[in-house]
Amino acid sequence: MDIFERLLNDRGPLGKWSHLSEGYFTFPKLEGEIAPRMKFQGKEVLTWSLNDYLGLGNHPEVRKVDAQAAADWGLAYPMGARMMSGNSTYHEELESQLADFIEKESVLLLNYGYQGIMSVIDALTDRKDVIVYDAESHACIIDGLRMHIGKRFVYPHNDIDNLEKQLNRANRLAAESGGGVLVITEGVFGMSGNQGKLKEIVALKQKYPFRLLVDDAHGFGTLGATGAGAGEEQGVQDGIDLYFSTFAKSMAAIGAFIGGDKDIIEFLKYNTRSQIFAKTLPMPFVIGAMKRLELLRTQPEHKRKLWEVVNALQGGLKSRGFNIGTTQACVTPVIVSGSVGEAAVMSRDLRENHNIFCSVVIYPVVPKDVIMMRLIPTASHTLEDVEETLTAFEAIKHKLDEGAYKLTEMAIQFEG
Repeated sequence: MDIFERLLNDRGPLGKWSHLSEGYFTFPKLEGEIAPRMKFQGKEVLTWSLNDYLGLGNHPEVRKVDAQAAADWGLAYPMGARMMSGNSTYHEELESQLADFIEKESVLLLNYGYQGIMSVIDALTDRKDVIVYDAESHACIIDGLRMHIGKRFVYPHNDIDNLEKQLNRANRLAAESGGGVLVITEGVFGMSGNQGKLKEIVALKQKYPFRLLVDDAHGFGTLGATGAGAGEEQGVQDGIDLYFSTFAKSMAAIGAFIGGDKDIIEFLKYNTRSQIFAKTLPMPFVIGAMKRLELLRTQPEHKRKLWEVVNALQGGLKSRGFNIGTTQACVTPVIVSGSVGEAAVMSRDLRENHNIFCSVVIYPVVPKDVIMMRLIPTASHTLEDVEETLTAFEAIKHKLDEGAYKLTEMAIQFEG
């Protein structure tokens, strides 16, 4: 069969809805400055879908520095891959500041979070090594694992007893092959909001030899006394061998980093293919990231405001009988029962009749007949925004429970 013919006959579990969803449910266009209230299809909506946790995306000091850096350097400088011609004092200074902040010996800047961690996993392991990972790991980790030509074992989400069983298997196999064991988990899981059980995993190092890689994209800037993330929050930052995070969440920017012992970061510097063979991070992103990190470190009021909003939203949802799972972070999932068609109609009701814009997650990301509305609180939201949202959610839940969404024309189209 022709490759294109095969692809067009099976567009994938999400692509099959494109003719019904694109431009509205998928690939929507939010317009205006980054803020809790933006325009969607010409109408103002209260937005809970921006990963701008600390509200830095439109912070006046950040915008000023970004604009000045772009004026001073343009978006091209420095040209080339960092190893060849794309290094600068600013890149090295940002790495030094990040290392100090997360209390690691050294840090390596990465151009993007997604391809960065994929390439790090590839650089760290070979066919003799065994990887053990949490079942709910982010897609970037799963794609990194797909490149791994050795063995890999998965353990059910946050199941430490099962992790120990997998470590037993992994270490036996690694002993036979002459390899090692790498455990991968997340500081905060982006869908459920659960923190990875880092304290318990680090404790297992007393019984089993392995190295620990933690993706803390949603924890960096939001958790811990200083905002250094889930490892700081749980008191085990020193037990994390490699700490990874992206700038795409709390830092409201582009880029990522990985921190650890100086020698292993030096190894990654010379062996992470997505950095060696890609253009370096442009100067405005580097200088802008330093400003964001400065605000994160010196203005803790942004994190305090964030958690005021988080606690009001999550507490309000729970007091109204909503299931928000077991979140231990800012990520706020609202979990209800319903079909794909009901999810579409409910989301449209929220946007059109209540002016609330949030992400709605359906199968295959969550199990069939489960709808997850995923809300991301930020420091820019207000308590009035929270109350408005709670009122809207009460209204749609009442309709969902009564089956009001089931037989609408849109629901029938999606179910068909």
